[in-house]
Amino acid sequence: MGASPATFKDATAIAGIGRTAFAGRLPDSGRALACHAVLAALDDAGIAPHEVDAFVSQGAEEADEAEVARSIGSGEITFAGRVPRGGGGCCTAVAQLAGAIVTGRASVGVAYRSRKQGGGPLPRPDRGGDAPVADRWTGPCGPLRPVDEMGLLARRYMHEYGATREHLFRVALACRNHANRNPAALLYGRPLTREAYLTARWISEPLCLFDTCPAAEGAVACVVVSARRARDCRRRPVYVHAAAQGLPAPHHRPGAVDPLTGPAWAAARRLWDTADFGPQDVAVAQIDDAFTPLVPLSLEGYGFCGRGEGAAFTEGGALENGGRLPLNTAGGGLGEAYLHGFNLVAEGVRQLRGTSTAQVPGAATCLVTAGEGVPTSALLLRS
Repeated sequence: MGASPATFKDATAIAGIGRTAFAGRLPDSGRALACHAVLAALDDAGIAPHEVDAFVSQGAEEADEAEVARSIGSGEITFAGRVPRGGGGCCTAVAQLAGAIVTGRASVGVAYRSRKQGGGPLPRPDRGGDAPVADRWTGPCGPLRPVDEMGLLARRYMHEYGATREHLFRVALACRNHANRNPAALLYGRPLTREAYLTARWISEPLCLFDTCPAAEGAVACVVVSARRARDCRRRPVYVHAAAQGLPAPHHRPGAVDPLTGPAWAAARRLWDTADFGPQDVAVAQIDDAFTPLVPLSLEGYGFCGRGEGAAFTEGGALENGGRLPLNTAGGGLGEAYLHGFNLVAEGVRQLRGTSTAQVPGAATCLVTAGEGVPTSALLLRS
């Protein structure tokens, strides 16, 4: 049973959001963090735990859906899912719940991401079957971490289009400035200067310490219900207007045929085709920023500027409040916390409720994206 784009559009809403504290290390288990965030989101919506009949987790780790359901005292579960993707899956989790509600398979859904830092060494190329298939090709050549692949992509982008570290600094600065207005942010109270950025140690050249998201633990959750029910909930509803996923052929990572035209381009085509508005109508955006180069690449992929123009788009305070496209207004992964993008969904809801710590006046539309460079997803939210 499926739902057409017309049926899906604005048929569901995010009625509640919740989060734990964010920190480098937290004492609670992944399951406990998930339960805290889920219960906070239900309280925000004014919905009792026993009414929940659907769960979708993003990267379950210790926070298995059945264990969370049992721990919070939910009712009978009629729909459950898990999105295994890390940075590409936050919007998919919400979209799966929206689809389940539209097609009558659920009535009250909870999507969540709980993150505890894993220990142990990264897979090495000589460990064979322990490494993901793609890493068995790239690992022997040196890129052992996602940041290494992103460093290569950033260097290619700089070579092709004249982007500079100054452009990447503007991305990092906008996110940090927003984080410094958000007391819940991991890096609240820690301003970033141009000198500090340009003299920071390399992580994978040309990416420095401030081009990469800091390690974080915590959990975020949201409650999805029908649009009709959302109007009777405790908080102002935020409607799921459209959703999409994207992974272009030939399904290589990171885009073997054209590395600078990645999954965001595929997701964007579907997203805008099923929406009543376009990039020019987006008031505020929450764009995955696990690494700073993802932002100009995503700006291009989602149509805010032409190919090769994403770096220049960041100039003149464009990503700050009052700029062309205020971005990651709670601090994003670079400043608030990196929970594989799920906190971007929550900040999109706060913006459209009018409760963000870096509120964009009159914001009525928000684009939320998952990570570019991996199988990705996106949401269009409206008030």
